[in-house]
Amino acid sequence: MRADASSLTGKHPAHLFRPLSEILSRWAADGIDTTPFHAGVENAKRRYAAYGLAKMLPLDRVLIGCESSRAGAFGGFHHPDQGYRHLQMVAVITMYGPMERRTPERPALALLDLLRAYAHDCLHYGSRRRYVEVAGAPVRTQYGVNFRRASGQSYSAADQRGSQHTRNLGIVMEGACDREARSITRQTAECFGVTAPSGALDELAFRDVTGTLTEEDAGRVVNVSGSEEQNQYAAALSGYERGVNRRYRHFP
Repeated sequence: MRADASSLTGKHPAHLFRPLSEILSRWAADGIDTTPFHAGVENAKRRYAAYGLAKMLPLDRVLIGCESSRAGAFGGFHHPDQGYRHLQMVAVITMYGPMERRTPERPALALLDLLRAYAHDCLHYGSRRRYVEVAGAPVRTQYGVNFRRASGQSYSAADQRGSQHTRNLGIVMEGACDREARSITRQTAECFGVTAPSGALDELAFRDVTGTLTEEDAGRVVNVSGSEEQNQYAAALSGYERGVNRRYRHFP
């Protein structure tokens, strides 16, 4: 299972996936300064070491999707069916922005988005987990502070619809990981003088990766003419902010 990640990348048949280390080398060869990403990772290493995380997610276990053959494909942190998968120990991430390309349209923003995703998934990778065997298959019964029955049912009840806070431990784990990741990304942007680009969606994405979304942003509707995927991305971004980060901020 961990030797073959095709079950994950196969969900995105139009995208071409390569290891993170290869993608960074290709972007650098194409003239993109990848220094901010590497500096952000070093910051994350120091910060996470203080929490007890001795090893970051290996770069060869992170697969980056780009050069999509699907017209209008748009990637980034909120692309569907991606993230860290604990059974395979692999993170699947897509390049932020239009994906019918070898390199990102907005390199600085794409690097920040990639840093946020990698820093986020490193915490998923490093969180304590426990498995039991059920009918010959591994079932995760612990992820950090979140526990599940052998049936897969969580002990933690789902939040009520429209709740402004959370008591769900799954959301607590997700929110804690993203707060750290966005803090690291924000520090990196400030250190290298990266500011929000023009364009409604790009501005929103910049504030998302740096954790500076306003209340107005969280409910903002972005309508990019002729791009259904970009509109879906904006909706997913807002939904994640309301359902995870805003609720975690008010965790009792």
